[in-house]
Amino acid sequence: MLVPPSRAALLRQEAQVTLRLALPLIGGQLAAFSWSIVDIVLAGHLGAAVLGAVAVGTNVVGFGIMAMMGMTMALPPSVAQLDGAGRRGETAALFRQAVFMSLSLGFALGLLVWFAGPALIRFVGIDPSLRPLVEDFIDGVWPAVPGFALFGACRGLADGVGRTRLSLGFSLFGLALLTPLAWALMYGRLGLPAMGAKGSGIATSIALWLEGLAYLAWLRLSPGMRDLGWSSGRRGIDLVAILGLARLGVPMAISVLLEVGMFNTAALLIARFGDAAVASHQVALNVAAVSFMVPLGLAMAVTVRVGNAVGRGDPAGISRAGFVGICMALGFEAVSSTLLLVVPGPIIALYTSDPAVMAGAVTLLFYAALFQFSDGTQVAAAGALRGMKDTRVPMLITALAYWGVGMPGGWLLAFPFGLGPRGMWIGMILGLTVAALLLTYRFWRRQTVSSAG
Repeated sequence: MLVPPSRAALLRQEAQVTLRLALPLIGGQLAAFSWSIVDIVLAGHLGAAVLGAVAVGTNVVGFGIMAMMGMTMALPPSVAQLDGAGRRGETAALFRQAVFMSLSLGFALGLLVWFAGPALIRFVGIDPSLRPLVEDFIDGVWPAVPGFALFGACRGLADGVGRTRLSLGFSLFGLALLTPLAWALMYGRLGLPAMGAKGSGIATSIALWLEGLAYLAWLRLSPGMRDLGWSSGRRGIDLVAILGLARLGVPMAISVLLEVGMFNTAALLIARFGDAAVASHQVALNVAAVSFMVPLGLAMAVTVRVGNAVGRGDPAGISRAGFVGICMALGFEAVSSTLLLVVPGPIIALYTSDPAVMAGAVTLLFYAALFQFSDGTQVAAAGALRGMKDTRVPMLITALAYWGVGMPGGWLLAFPFGLGPRGMWIGMILGLTVAALLLTYRFWRRQTVSSAG
């Protein structure tokens, strides 16, 4: 007679499977994060003007990239549910429609960035002497948006069927392409003209397209992917399938933009307190962003695990996958928060030696340490809800948390109450905490209903 595994054994097994899925995703996120580091380092050696143009232009195109990231996040839970239900052979047909949707939206958003970007930088008051360089960067980088859309669709399929190492491999492949391309195009090496900021944008676009096309070729030709049903399903555009993906993706894209918008607006408001204040903020936020890559990767793995459980009709598995992922995110954030509190000085010294910036950043790292718990919890809970294809209510929760609590609270504390940059950070902590509590409660309610059903 077989003895069913104990609850502790099931939880341990879930944690091991989640970690195995998450580690390549975490590595992939860190590799993607490194793209901006390469651009900034190379631009910095060409002077403050080129550095500023690349930084501003990256923020402009970032809205298109983040919107596409949200849209392509609709594919992993859909694929994972099919896989969990034993319908793996239907995933290629869904992927085909995801590629149609992603490329169409990617080109539309890229052209919007190219057309509206110059007007946006004038509207926000960018220094007139910097505008031509920013516009050059945008001219070169706008095709990166559809390139990223193709990569995101490929990643969605591979992650959804549990092949997360592929995303890490192709992210590193893209980074390996970007570095020499950007060096050659920005500095005028290998017989190419020196194009500065525009060269950085062109290199990013080329690297993302080559990365996406290589990923697509691998998925289509790899023997390990032959069971996904490439010969079945509709060849042309299937509006029903695309609308189904859009119903999931649009709320997620809005949620991503709401969160990114909160951080970008906070940076603009903190800029009113002077160069040292905004530099301190950027350093502290960069440290927090590096740490965030771990719970973000975990959240992607949780989406797949919850989606698998939904597909096989396993309510206990849904609950186990979601709460194990949230607890794992909290465990990591406890470690990262401790590091930020215990050794803030050495961490800041990696970024700057300016005494004023260091002092401000060390102060903000205290708030960044508190920030970790809420940020890790909210992204893991959101990942669990995505696995259940629950995206509309989480979108409303993020709108309330970030723009009903976080941003107004930060503005009040920073300006009327006179706390300066610390006030904005406290506001962001409040917003993320509200999001973490409400999203976790939402998942608890959904999995309770699922178990009762």
